[in-house]
Amino acid sequence: MASVTYEEKKQRLTEFLRASGGDHIRLGKSTSNLFRDRKKIQAQRLDVRDFNNVLRVDAAGGYVEVEGMTPYVKLVAECLRHEVMPAVVPQLKSITIGGATVGCGIESSSFRYGLVHETVLEMEILLGDGRTVLCSPGNEHRGLFYGFPNSYGTLGYALKLKLKVVPVKKYVKLTHIIFTDPDVYFTELARQCDRQDVDFVDGVVFGRNEMVLTLGRFVDNAPYVSDYTYKNIYYRSLRERSQDYLTTEDYLWRWDTDWFWCSKNLLAQHPLIRRLYGRSRLNSLTYTRIMRWNSRWKLMQTFNKLAGVHAEPVIQDVEIPVEHAPQFLAFYHDVIRFLPVWISPTRAYNKDVKFELYRMDPEKLYINFGFWDVIRSRKKLPPGYYNRQVEEQVMALGGMKSLYSDSYFTAEQFWRMYNKSVYERLKEKYDPNGALGDIYRKCVLKE
Repeated sequence: MASVTYEEKKQRLTEFLRASGGDHIRLGKSTSNLFRDRKKIQAQRLDVRDFNNVLRVDAAGGYVEVEGMTPYVKLVAECLRHEVMPAVVPQLKSITIGGATVGCGIESSSFRYGLVHETVLEMEILLGDGRTVLCSPGNEHRGLFYGFPNSYGTLGYALKLKLKVVPVKKYVKLTHIIFTDPDVYFTELARQCDRQDVDFVDGVVFGRNEMVLTLGRFVDNAPYVSDYTYKNIYYRSLRERSQDYLTTEDYLWRWDTDWFWCSKNLLAQHPLIRRLYGRSRLNSLTYTRIMRWNSRWKLMQTFNKLAGVHAEPVIQDVEIPVEHAPQFLAFYHDVIRFLPVWISPTRAYNKDVKFELYRMDPEKLYINFGFWDVIRSRKKLPPGYYNRQVEEQVMALGGMKSLYSDSYFTAEQFWRMYNKSVYERLKEKYDPNGALGDIYRKCVLKE
């Protein structure tokens, strides 16, 4: 039986939406990397699960064409066959290219190429009424092109994308440098981001006086390669060795085996239980399924209630201007406290453009702080007690916060950060009937 073409799949969605009469729409998909629950409301499910193919890799032209629900594990595998990679590859295999674009994907190449959406060249977007529009920086839909990132599906869904790819070599050489002073650490990190002979920059904070900066560089040959896909755990190696070598594929997925370090909450870092999981199940796909199962049945929520424990998930990624990074880290150590923390620098790939719903100063280097765990105490605290403090710090320091997890902004705070006037103008033009919902109500009120 012949496979269904992209155009045939697109026609199916167009007919479905035109027949829906403008009713509220939600995506029907099998994966998600959102870490916020949503209220159950009446909505039609738009099945986009089969939009998961890599359509074309043009290594010479420096781009790949891909359907929006394609997970990065599939996209990367196809690109590596052509000796290229997407310019920015988010750290988890289960993340989709559409999700990373409509959200805000980041990784260790972002110091050079910016966030994922800054590497997108054009998008074909499905609107809530069944229309599709091709958006690029130079056509009549450039407003939607620059307003789509951080809209979380409330302006449309990316069915097909064309994005930048860059050449790779077979291996990545890693250099791990340990620092004890946050001011020195962030100063040196910023200096390293200006080097032309470095391909990747990120780091990990292990304590107030223990921070690791990791520099990655493509190389053709390696004296050895390490394996962090089963018995060995990548983040622990940062404190154990000053140099390391990985295949390029293993480097791109170095965080996926243990979901950074969050696999400890699923007991996967215990040697015996690690063997029971087995190599094939040590990955973000498995952990996401377990997380969804727990969310559905509320097992940990019930356990905490019976134990009399107040538990607040603090699962956040924030971008802070590098000059304020030591101040944010000091706040973090005083208030949030759990460790480690991931550090990833990012700055504008093209200083002449601005993405309207995630406004970052194109002249600044930002530091992404990624921290993901639960704070537990016997004392009952107001909802969002710790997350609200994070948000206050982000606003005070001129930063930005991703919306994939819980948010507690007031409407006034939210729209001051995320550009209400531009968002409303785009909604009026591309979703006038409100079929795709409102971003504040979706991301903060969880509707």
